[in-house]
Amino acid sequence: MIDTHAHIYASEFDHDRVQVVERALAQGIDRILLPNIDLESIQPMLDTEAAYPNVCRSMMGLHPCYVNADVDSTLATIHSWFERHDFIAVGEIGIDLYWDKTFRAEQERAFVTQLNWAKELELPVVIHTRDSIEETLSLLKQEQNGALRGVFHCFGGSVEEAQAINDLGFHLGLGGVSTFKNGGMDKVIPHLNMDYVILETDCPYLAPVPHRGKRNEPAYTQLVAKRIAELRELDINAVDELTTHNAKQLFGL
Repeated sequence: MIDTHAHIYASEFDHDRVQVVERALAQGIDRILLPNIDLESIQPMLDTEAAYPNVCRSMMGLHPCYVNADVDSTLATIHSWFERHDFIAVGEIGIDLYWDKTFRAEQERAFVTQLNWAKELELPVVIHTRDSIEETLSLLKQEQNGALRGVFHCFGGSVEEAQAINDLGFHLGLGGVSTFKNGGMDKVIPHLNMDYVILETDCPYLAPVPHRGKRNEPAYTQLVAKRIAELRELDINAVDELTTHNAKQLFGL
């Protein structure tokens, strides 16, 4: 299996990162993809990738929650990294209107700018949306020229939203929310197009049941796969095979 979205470079893992990777490998999770969030996360992310070169691969992007008045200079620095390192995606990017709408215009500008990088670089994008699915889809429709591809990570929306995302050629990243009793995904997952589904944890956040509320980690990817298998009435190996194939195709692994 592939954990397509994990922040194991974060400080939450500083005391046991080696064991975290070992537990993932023991559960059959042999690839862990690392999305960048801001300027401070770049070095820890690259150090983690260097420590586990056969397991970890990095992305480069500016997360919407870290967009502020200095967005243009930050984007210039982020963009410069594409000439210095081989990244598998532009991410994590997007729009987040949950906490603060102060820099909404800057978030939208950063999102569109990074979508254009992805077109130029022929890389997939990893999209973060929170309280912003309509705004994100609207901008994506404007920018989609047939060259854009990627994933809406941490998907927790409706069947209709999933269809709109798939219609634009984008995948759905399913994680811990898929296992929550009150998450509503038990009504959605049976109707998803499995050709567009990939697995993720978003660790250290959003741990799946039975670890909800605790630190998440890549080993728990298999709990997400197990829940999808139950809801789709499939063997977990079939879910593993399909989602791994989808992830490899999307990220060029």
